[in-house]
Amino acid sequence: MSTVNPQPLWQPTPERIAEARITRFQAWAAEHHGAPADGGYAALHRWSVEELGTFWKAVTEWFDVRFTTPYERVLGDRSMPGARWFPGATLNYAEHALRAADSRADEPALLHVDETHDPRPVTWRELRRQVGSLAAELRALGVRPGDRVSGYLPNIPEAAVALLATAAVGGVWTSCAPDFGARSVLDRFQQVEPVVLFTVDGYRYGGKEHDRREIVAELRRELPTLRAVVHIPLLGTEAPDGALDWSALTAADTAPVFEQVPFDHPLWVLYSSGTTGLPKAIVQSQGGILVEHLKQLGLHCDLGPEDRFFWYTSTGWMMWNFLVSGLLTGTTVVLYDGSPGHPDTGAQWRIAERTGATLYGTSAAYVMACRKAGVHPSRDHDLSAVKCVATTGSPLPPDGFRWLHDEVRDDLWIASVSGGTDVCSCFAGAVPTLPVHVGELQAPCLGTDLRSWDPSGNPLTDEVGELVVTNPMPSMPIRFWNDPDGSRYHDSYFDTYPGVWRHGDWITLTSRGSVVIHGRSDSTLNRQGVRMGSADIYEAVERLPEIKESLVVGIEQPDGGYWMPLFVHLAPGATLDDDLTDRIRKTIRTQLSPRHVPDEIIEVPGIPHTLTGKRIEVPVKRLLQGTPLEKAVNPGSIDNLDLLAHYQELARTRP
Repeated sequence: MSTVNPQPLWQPTPERIAEARITRFQAWAAEHHGAPADGGYAALHRWSVEELGTFWKAVTEWFDVRFTTPYERVLGDRSMPGARWFPGATLNYAEHALRAADSRADEPALLHVDETHDPRPVTWRELRRQVGSLAAELRALGVRPGDRVSGYLPNIPEAAVALLATAAVGGVWTSCAPDFGARSVLDRFQQVEPVVLFTVDGYRYGGKEHDRREIVAELRRELPTLRAVVHIPLLGTEAPDGALDWSALTAADTAPVFEQVPFDHPLWVLYSSGTTGLPKAIVQSQGGILVEHLKQLGLHCDLGPEDRFFWYTSTGWMMWNFLVSGLLTGTTVVLYDGSPGHPDTGAQWRIAERTGATLYGTSAAYVMACRKAGVHPSRDHDLSAVKCVATTGSPLPPDGFRWLHDEVRDDLWIASVSGGTDVCSCFAGAVPTLPVHVGELQAPCLGTDLRSWDPSGNPLTDEVGELVVTNPMPSMPIRFWNDPDGSRYHDSYFDTYPGVWRHGDWITLTSRGSVVIHGRSDSTLNRQGVRMGSADIYEAVERLPEIKESLVVGIEQPDGGYWMPLFVHLAPGATLDDDLTDRIRKTIRTQLSPRHVPDEIIEVPGIPHTLTGKRIEVPVKRLLQGTPLEKAVNPGSIDNLDLLAHYQELARTRP
């Protein structure tokens, strides 16, 4: 593995390394906390996991985290699950997110962009004023620390204000995007019983208006714990009966009052995709998210007050929460509400240009769609402000790295990152001082003891193994909602290797310290005892212009055999004839191995995804094994349920 890409695609200049915040942090931590002054990032990372408590203490001091009451120690109990971070400490996440308002009151905290692509600023002063007004109104409505506040909202400034006001009063925020149907939202919100619901009347996407008033009415009927509903008239409609109007709640000129809560007080609830049952309601803490995101955004993403941070996301995905946390580093955050490809595939590049984004994050799928569509970002847009393009959602294929390098800028920091909703952060990814190799994530993140293990728990280098984390991270869930004995939380991550987090991805840690992600291990391809990642197959197949998207599963047969079909969604005008079938097989055989070649190639009308855009391999595998649709998948978690009928029919008719 370590000899595949011996030459880096990109190397930071000595000036860039010297200016990086992580370089300054290392020098400071060496002086004050015994971190290694030499040895670069590898030495710093080793210290950060070997001296875990000292490292996180250093992070809180470097970023001037304000503890209203001091902590007794950094890590009370380091067992997983159950690690207790900074016991005794109190603080407030929203207070830290609004600190830049003191020094930069009239500069933009948020840039709001819709499908017109015209950025509209919200200053730090205005953001703090709205949060102060809304927090006071939430308290007047009886919202107390620990109460849940929910948002059925697109990626608009009002959503960020509502999150910060909720955190300011010590409430627990949770959100869904308005393209989620009522059942999907209720599967999530009914678990946590919110007392307030913020909602829009509809949203605009792909040049069309989508009225959501009927769904909002259903949510109100089915959420009996609601004490108040707040109406945001995105489409200009009147507030429904009994609903409060957003503008009235945010009109006062009130300084925010920040409830000082324990470090492990819940901040928000995120949800797993819920493809095979009710989504897991993942609870993360105010303090844990604060310190993890300061580290991730301030050191790994190298963000500060001079930066503009744009990530294409929705409020139903953890990347939205991560994006709003850009405020913690004093960064201007770009909120885009609209289709990723409207009016054309290159739309996100236009937004990056119009907002002066310095870090632009998107999905690997979008990068590959741009490549296929012949988009030329730097030819058509001024992207001189963009220092880094980051991708997540799935592994960025090697061709995606090369395309960004060729079509954006050859001196472009490309950060493929990988983490999870479960920690609302990254396990591996961006390091501004390290080279970038094609197809690889730069390194494991600081404070993250990332390993690749075989089934017996032996560490692997340059071999595919399970992604595990052997030390606690502050942003790991404090619990799942409605999991009183912690059994569901334990079984989700800790049942394979006791006391060690198993994430469910196949990874390779290379001998040069970089990381390769191969796809989910819970939808494992395993032929003749050799484990293979589905992502490697997608990367090879989807280079072919005729293939729009693909899905591969491996199914153990009752007779002991193994069936591995590849489903392909063809580009318009393409035909799955003998020639294309042969080219698909040859591509996989030559680029991967004969073992990766599927048993069958089957054309389908589309590939089903979760609502956050991830291909659903496990439910398709279950359908093909004969599991009834209602047991194989949670219907509310799928973007196009009709597509699953084709897989169900195939299971029925296959001999």
